[in-house]
Formats: sequence, structure tokens, C-alpha cells
Amino acid sequence: MRKIHGRLSLILIQMTDLHVRPHGMPLARVGETNMLTERALRAVRAFVPRPAALLISGDLTDNGLPTEYEELASLLRRTIDLPTYMIPGNHDRREELKRQMADWPGIGDDPEFVQYTVDHLPVRLVMLDTAMPHSSAGELCERRMRWLDATLAAEPHKPTLIAMHHPPFLTGIGHMDRIPLRNWREFQGLLARHRQVIRVVCGHDHRPIITQVAHTIGCIGPSVAHQVELDLGPHQAPLWNLEPPAYLVHYWSETTGLVTHMGYVENYPGPYPFLLDPDYPGLPSR
Repeated sequence: MRKIHGRLSLILIQMTDLHVRPHGMPLARVGETNMLTERALRAVRAFVPRPAALLISGDLTDNGLPTEYEELASLLRRTIDLPTYMIPGNHDRREELKRQMADWPGIGDDPEFVQYTVDHLPVRLVMLDTAMPHSSAGELCERRMRWLDATLAAEPHKPTLIAMHHPPFLTGIGHMDRIPLRNWREFQGLLARHRQVIRVVCGHDHRPIITQVAHTIGCIGPSVAHQVELDLGPHQAPLWNLEPPAYLVHYWSETTGLVTHMGYVENYPGPYPFLLDPDYPGLPSR
């Protein structure tokens, strides 16, 4: 947190869909997800101004194996010195996550799920567990829906961001729309009663996607490893590619509210100064 012209501001970085593998093993014989995750973590560490926290919105690992969580913990410990808040995705195993990552904030707060709140920032964070065993889709069971409703009702006036893995909306990418949050309509109905929620951030779809969710904005972050093919046609195959890895930067201030940017992991040519051509029509008249 910092102050600009006497007003509070906050930067949160959201990474998603790391798909960490056991040391030395690529994903599907192609994706070097551990290397790509480490590059992304190093980019976050170098981000200026310093973020207040790192959010990781699920699919921390590829199969939820103990060796994968060991690798993830090692990556985080040697690269990141920020408060780090994480939730599971459909590629995680909740019990193994609780066991292997017990030292990280919030992981053990709930006796059954990995869900918790972060209350000390100007924007309240609600970290929501949408994972279902033996399913690629997500769901909020009755207990989790009650927990979410009560948690939001407890702070009705504080700006709030909900982080969850499965998006509570459809995107037009058919094979992903078959495995969203199953009860997304009920989620949106609950959300409509809590007007302080200013953003719902997700993972799962491995693409930057933005839409309206009840009264607020829902956004899916791109993966820091591999992306889902952008295919909105009628005969979609579940394919992925190695488009540039990226992450989301959520900037909040008392003046702007919450603004979301996309940051790329890699370095590209530039920066270059803007040199205005004499024929530029926006030059002040003399």
C-alpha cells in the first residue's frame, strides 16, 4: 500500500494456472511449466511499484501430487517475498494442498475447504474454493454458498474482490463452457445482494476474458504457462498453445476504484519515447 497525493492506493498481482510438475517433467511432453512459472514469479518480484500481495487463483499443480507441491513451495520460497494467497483448482488435490502448503496464509483456516478472507488491505479479499473431487468443473456446495453469503454480509461497506478458480459465467469457448462453475446462476444471484463486490477474478480458461457478473466485473486471467486456443467456432477441439504468458495487475486507489491491467512475463523491445511528428493533429495551435 502507498499514498498518491495523500490518497491510498494498492497493487495486487494475480497469477493463475501454473500447472507445476514434478522436477524435470514437462506438461504433456511439451510445456515446461515449472520454468515458465519461475519466470513469471521473477517478473512479479521485479514489478515496480512493489505489489501488496500475490494472488494465485488455482491449478497450482498439474495433478495435485506431493512432489508437485514440494516443487511449488520451493519455487515460491526462492523467488517471492510478498504475502501470497492461493486457492485450489480442478488440477489440485485439496487435502494434499492443505498438507504441503500449510505454512501459507489462510490454507488451514477452514477445516474442510481452502477458503478464507484477507481483511487488512483497503480492498477485502475473499478467497473462494470452487474445486470438486473427480471433476474438471467447479461447484459451490450449500455450505460454501452459506459461508460466502455470511462472509460478504459481515463487511457490507468495504470494497471487496472475490478470487475463485472456476468462472461463474460462460465464455463461448465450448469445451471450457462444459466445465465452468456449475451453479454459476445461483452464484450470480447471491452476488447481486452484495453490492460492495467490485471484482470477481478467476482462472481455469487460460485466456484473458472480461464480462459482466451481476452488478460487477468478472475477469479471467491468462495462464503464466500455456494458453487455451481462442476458438469460438461450432466444432471446437480442446487445444492449447504457447502464446505469451501473462498475469493480471489489479490497481486500486480511492480515486480510480479498481482497474485491471495485463502484464506480460517476457521482456520485449522498448521502451521508446513518444516523439510527436510535426504533422500530428493533436499539437497545440500556436
